Amino acid sequence: MGEGRGGSKVMTIAKKIEAAMSRSSWIRKMFEEGDRLKAEYGADKVYDFSLGNPNLQPPDDFRQALKKTIDSAGERYHAYMPNSGYPYVRKSVADYLSVEQETPITENEVIMTCGAAGALNVIFKAILDPGDEIITPAPYFVEYNFYADNHGGTLKTVKTKSDFTLDIDAIASAITEKTKAVLINSPNNPTGQIYSKESLDDLGTLLKKKGKELNQTIYLISDEPYRKIVYDGIRVPSIFTCYSETIIATSYSKDLSIPGERIGFIAVNPNAAFKNDLMGAMSLTNRILGFVNAPALMQRVVACMQGLTVDISAYARKRELLCEGLASCGYEFVKPPGAFYLFPKSPVPDDVEFVRILQKELILVVPGSGFGGPGHFRIAFCVEDETIKKSIPGFKKAIESFK
Repeated sequence: MGEGRGGSKVMTIAKKIEAAMSRSSWIRKMFEEGDRLKAEYGADKVYDFSLGNPNLQPPDDFRQALKKTIDSAGERYHAYMPNSGYPYVRKSVADYLSVEQETPITENEVIMTCGAAGALNVIFKAILDPGDEIITPAPYFVEYNFYADNHGGTLKTVKTKSDFTLDIDAIASAITEKTKAVLINSPNNPTGQIYSKESLDDLGTLLKKKGKELNQTIYLISDEPYRKIVYDGIRVPSIFTCYSETIIATSYSKDLSIPGERIGFIAVNPNAAFKNDLMGAMSLTNRILGFVNAPALMQRVVACMQGLTVDISAYARKRELLCEGLASCGYEFVKPPGAFYLFPKSPVPDDVEFVRILQKELILVVPGSGFGGPGHFRIAFCVEDETIKKSIPGFKKAIESFK
């Protein structure tokens, strides 16, 4: 607030942002509550499952590549480069994606970005006109609302099935002449669910049919930062093989445990009808949004890190510890095939109330309502094993208080 004429108080920030602050992310609220409780009770007494902040160290190969990159820095090593990123880095990404996506891809279909969040904002800025809609299955990552709104669009959510898999009929019913894209996230945050190849093929068939009926391009955007964090031998299907108008937005934040480095990329299906226009638009929006280009140092490092990950078996172990512990307490949940989140049912309809009960046990989780999944709560199990083990008595006490 600032002083207006005559001494009256006037608001100095945008009304839209003021409103957004008042309903700001539950995830950050719980993170801040965790800091308060840790200060009061001690960090070892608080069980903080609120934030998907990887607790595993980056692979040794990453550290070695980082050191080598710094030590070999040459002339103009830190200068501007093409807005889409270094060509040799994009080629490295494209070569790997060609195998992963089962589709030949070149560096001309790749743009390096400031993480997956930067990638989505670049995409939305490039494709959205005011009033356009982005359809996404719920539960969904809470920031999607803001990303769509940033560029004049509206996020339109549709239900999923009881196991959080895609409901193709619900998506079909939501598509209108305002639909610009369907946004999926698999493995999903907050549920950990992975969408099957059959469901993606059905979705691709639907979007092709609807696009033809409406005489418009409907993009399928896949947000994939958890693609490599999967369990039980499950493989995340390629979206490029299910539909031609597809775009990938992803990052190295989760699979390499480097979320603070803000490095990711966009990849466009080489068979997209307006690929060249789309790539040109996104190269421009990457610049005018203020990203300009992805960080030079991190581009060079990840160029030689394609396909590498942290030790996924560590997350698999944490998943087992948590699932076995909560099952023994009587919680109901779908065991996640990917990511590092569990999304159990709340024992009472009001998930916010139950989250407050867990807070009394010094357990911090996030209400499912914040993700468009009321009646559930999210547990981020990218924490130390001991945090999971020591929290189970508190989870048990909380659920038993409602029996």
